Amino acid sequence: MIPTFLAARLRSIGYALKGITILIRTQHNAWLHSVATVGVIIVGFFLHLRRLEWVAILLCIGLVWAAEALNTALELLADEVDRNHRPGIGRAKDVAAAGVLIAAVISIIVAGVILFGHFF
Repeated sequence: MIPTFLAARLRSIGYALKGITILIRTQHNAWLHSVATVGVIIVGFFLHLRRLEWVAILLCIGLVWAAEALNTALELLADEVDRNHRPGIGRAKDVAAAGVLIAAVISIIVAGVILFGHFF
């Protein structure tokens, strides 16, 4: 018999995995993030990145994925509240999307600095 605390943690992990599945199946930008994630990891292995370089790359990957997940959650919730166009909800969605864009741009810059440094 699994203790109640452990069973609750396992359920929480199950919900999170379900959320990842929803994110990847429904969000086109998540598909782009998937391609970028795999591509950067392959290039990183090819270039034999150092430990701290991997830390920076992985933190950026995690930041973008977390931002995309939170943006998607906000959009799904907002659509449940009211599917009609409401300026306040639209602004909230725009700000959440800006968070993803900021994370992605910073990640591209970090990856560029690290990866291009190995070529030159």
